[in-house]
Amino acid sequence: MSASRRSVSLLKTLLTHKTQSRAVTYMPRPGDGAPRPITLIPGDGIGPLVTNAVEQVMEAMHAPVYFEKYEVYGDMKWMPQEVIDSIKKNKVCLKGGLRTPMGGGVNSLNVQLRRELDLYASLVDCCNLPGLPTRHENVDIVVIRENTEGEYSGLEHEVVPGVVESLKVITKFCSERIAKYAFEYAYLNNRKKVTAVHKANIMKLADGLFLESCRHVAAKYPTITYNEIIVDNCCMQLVSKPEQFDVMVTPNLYGNLVANTAAGIAGGTGVMPGGNVGAEHAVFEQGASAGNVGKEKMVEQKTANPVALLLSSAMMLRHLQFPSFADRLENAVKNVILEGKYRTKDLSGENTTQEVVDAVIAKID
Repeated sequence: MSASRRSVSLLKTLLTHKTQSRAVTYMPRPGDGAPRPITLIPGDGIGPLVTNAVEQVMEAMHAPVYFEKYEVYGDMKWMPQEVIDSIKKNKVCLKGGLRTPMGGGVNSLNVQLRRELDLYASLVDCCNLPGLPTRHENVDIVVIRENTEGEYSGLEHEVVPGVVESLKVITKFCSERIAKYAFEYAYLNNRKKVTAVHKANIMKLADGLFLESCRHVAAKYPTITYNEIIVDNCCMQLVSKPEQFDVMVTPNLYGNLVANTAAGIAGGTGVMPGGNVGAEHAVFEQGASAGNVGKEKMVEQKTANPVALLLSSAMMLRHLQFPSFADRLENAVKNVILEGKYRTKDLSGENTTQEVVDAVIAKID
């Protein structure tokens, strides 16, 4: 083959490769590039460390967002009204962990926020990250949890001294709403299966209503496989064969347990993103609640893992319709994980939060 023909062949190969690797252009609406305000709640424990990591990365990317920061702590009796008003105005919030006191009659600010803004769907994305060794491979689970009722309804009272009654509330409206969200998510993200988690063999009316609602919605999505699993068997199956699960839809309490279990299997709570969404507002935070406040030693040594909240921020950027910024952030974080040079202690590394942040910034293209 002559040199000229080889050149033409090479040029065709390069052009073909370029054409195949280029995504179709994202066509924004006029004004979509205007910077968007985000309500920021650093929170307790490691919260200020990891939210500051997000601020640094967003600034390095020149992302079209800016933050309205509010100091909120888990031992406050009520979420400040100015914070609620800010989220209602901005529609989007990024938050660190808020410590919930054990007992004592102090309400959880996290639950207050979900109820006030009707953030009825919690989503935790649990998947293996390339370069991060785990016991199981091919884990790619999305846990979608009903966020406003169930055991978190807060209806407890002492009947007589030494006897406490706690009510679990399940409604058809909320059950169908979360089931519809789960199936919509599966449909829009090319997912193949939705699994409903329940305990209807014991709680026949409450969890029975949840299952009935899921079945009703499932009938409208014939291209998506639907199945059901009892929550105790679900936990056993998660730790033995997690790759069998795709999208999981759960009532409130089960979802918290399942999401944290799935996160631990897929790499740990420090790397799993998540968010809470309603019809009008969204709050993004570390996906799994276990460890989202951290320990005092971690705060003192500044070794909190920022990966989970950075990936949650990528979810937030997609929610705001800034897909290229989301891709750049997610790719930078995943490249740092893949290289394995910069990792915090929870990922068997010795680096500080800031060193991981600097590595991510260096990877941003």
